[in-house]
Parts: sequence; structure tokens; C-alpha cells
Amino acid sequence: MRQIGLIGKSLSHSFSKSYFEEKFRQEKISDFSYDLFELPDIQQIPNFIRQHPDLIGFNVTIPYKQEIIPYLDELSDEAATVGAVNTVSVQRTDGQIVAKGFNTDIIGFRQSLEGRHLSDKALILGTGGAAAAITYVLKSFGCRCTVVSRDAQRGLPYSALTPEIIAQHKLIVNCTPVGTYPNIHEKPDIPYEGISDEHVLYDLVYNPAETAFLKEGVRRGAKVQNGLSMLHAQAEASWNIWQNHLL
Repeated sequence: MRQIGLIGKSLSHSFSKSYFEEKFRQEKISDFSYDLFELPDIQQIPNFIRQHPDLIGFNVTIPYKQEIIPYLDELSDEAATVGAVNTVSVQRTDGQIVAKGFNTDIIGFRQSLEGRHLSDKALILGTGGAAAAITYVLKSFGCRCTVVSRDAQRGLPYSALTPEIIAQHKLIVNCTPVGTYPNIHEKPDIPYEGISDEHVLYDLVYNPAETAFLKEGVRRGAKVQNGLSMLHAQAEASWNIWQNHLL
């Protein structure tokens, strides 16, 4: 039985296991399992890989998308450019283990934008690995991105946001876990009164389907989108990587 899975610090919100189990059922794949691995410390990664000899790869989520990089042997070009990894392939040859990092968030986000007209200015809420991938994609479309952070050293502070700044950035992407189940009443601390029906609010959170952040957009006539389509697209991209590395 080949094993794939997801690593992170807290995975109670994740739909990945059910997604892959349904995929395996529909496609009659019987020689794979998808498991959730909560790791309290990223330093456990080398032992984790060694202790799971059937593991051929895994997804990576909060807060390890950037922290995992020093523990990998190789990176894809895009993962190296972005500085974040959400998919790892594990190859074992003659007792040697090579773990290679990829970023399928890039593929997933790009595909989820198909058919959507993009603003030329965007606010990116958060500075983690997902935010790095989203910024990379938007810049490839010619969008000017302003990163918003709780750390003033890493971006525009939330306290500096004004309704006027919100009004000028017609695309706002929440790349933080704020609002994820079970904390469904939480939302990023921004001046929502600046949002209009010309805005698009995109939340990478997909559980719940409509977050408090998105509800604020709906209330003001904005177009909204959650992260479920991105999740599906990046999952399929991860699956293709794992299968190709078995060939």
C-alpha cells in the first residue's frame, strides 16, 4: 500500500483526506492511502519520512510551507522562486531518500481564476507560504500587489489600512487562516466600509464555505470566492507529481 498524506500543525479543518478517499473510490484506486499527520515541530520531518517507508509524498499546510524547505533535498524552480512548498515527493532508491518540494498552490490558484477579470491592484492579507504563491501568480498577470501583515517589517500594517486604500484595491485575497472552522466568526481586521460592488474578495479558507470575511463582501455587493476550487486543482496537480515520480 503506497501512502500519501498531509502534514501540518492542526488538521481538524482539512478536507484533503476525504477528497482523496473519494477520488480513490471513484477511480477504483486500491493501492493508495491518504493520511493526516499532525507534527508539532517541523524538525520531525526527517524522522517522519524515514519512519513511513511506504510514503511516496505528502502535502504541506500551515505553518510549515516555508519552514520545511531546509529539510528538503531538492526544489522545483517555482518552489525555489516563491520560497514555499505545499507538495513533496519522496523517492527511495538503493537506500537513499530524496525529498523534493513543489508548489501546486500556484497551479491551483491560477486555475481558480480562469474566466475572472482581475483588478490591476490587489491586497494580499498575510505573509505565509500561501500568500507567496498567490502574490507570484497575480504578479504574473500584471497585478500590483500590496502585502498586509501583522508584522510591519514584512508588509503594510493592518493598522495603516484605511477605507480609501481598500477602495483602491479591487481585489482582496485572504491568505491567513483567520475564519477557519471552528473560529467561523473571526475575520481579518480591515476597514470593510471601503468595499463596494466593484470588489472581488477571495478567501483561501474553504471551511466554512462562506467565511465571515466573504459575508462582509456579499453584504456590500462584492463578488466572492472561497478556496475550494483552488484546493481541488492543487490536489490534482499534487497527484500528478506523485504519479509521475513513480514512473
